[in-house]
Amino acid sequence: MPLRTSTQGVQTEMVEHTVDARWLMAYAASLNDLNPRFMDTTGSIVAHPVFPVCLEWPAILATREATRRAGMSDAESAKGVHATHDLHIYRPIEPDERLRTQATIIDVQGIRPGAACIMRMDTWDEQNELVCQTYQTSIYRGVAVEADVQQGSCISEPAPAIPEQTQNLAVDKTLTLPVPGHLAHTYTECAHIYNPIHTDRQVALAAGLPDIILHGTATLALAVSAVVNEYLGGDAARVTRLGGRFAAMVLMPSQIELRVSNPVNECIGYRVLNAEGQEAISQGFVVYQ
Repeated sequence: MPLRTSTQGVQTEMVEHTVDARWLMAYAASLNDLNPRFMDTTGSIVAHPVFPVCLEWPAILATREATRRAGMSDAESAKGVHATHDLHIYRPIEPDERLRTQATIIDVQGIRPGAACIMRMDTWDEQNELVCQTYQTSIYRGVAVEADVQQGSCISEPAPAIPEQTQNLAVDKTLTLPVPGHLAHTYTECAHIYNPIHTDRQVALAAGLPDIILHGTATLALAVSAVVNEYLGGDAARVTRLGGRFAAMVLMPSQIELRVSNPVNECIGYRVLNAEGQEAISQGFVVYQ
């Protein structure tokens, strides 16, 4: 069944999390990022810049339920892949906060591979201040898009343009990052992001994958950790925006190659190659202050 354009504007229920120091520490530790700002649970610990994906996962699952109600089958919904990620950070997340996250489907488009569903995830604190905001594209391969609302009655919201520093990357530094065989399992538990294609080989094979694969957000987080430590002196609180386009898969155990550009106007571009030399992340960027 097609994905209907009337899905635009659908919002999920609020999902509330209480963030404690142990969760922040565990997330960073799963990435082998032992930056002291992520490890000091008795002091001034802050969240890894990619940690908001942990808060957003239940809302993402709820949007998948919305697409099923809009006509997609379970099999079609299972074809959804995380294609792009653009996270805006308005302030670092700290422990002992209660945060609320809601997802909104802001656009549905027919593209060559299938249907593109663009979501905006908003996370607020107890003072109703926006803490972070993510624009994420999911692609449902082989799924058509059907217009079932009058022209103009369901206005889409454009996602922000990505920084121009992601184009024509002039490599300043190349780093090799290890991807241990257990990373998908530990990341699953520490991030609270569960999808069996990342942990159960039979499920991955049944989905047409060669083996379990690493989460795209884990690959993203490995790259961001390296950029923060190499270029920002380990000060993760300086990061205000990050993202990239997910392409090739990362298998385990393996290693990935991070190619990073010189900083230009408080933005660092990068790309990640998997062990086969394919771009696992293209058009990557970290914006900082």
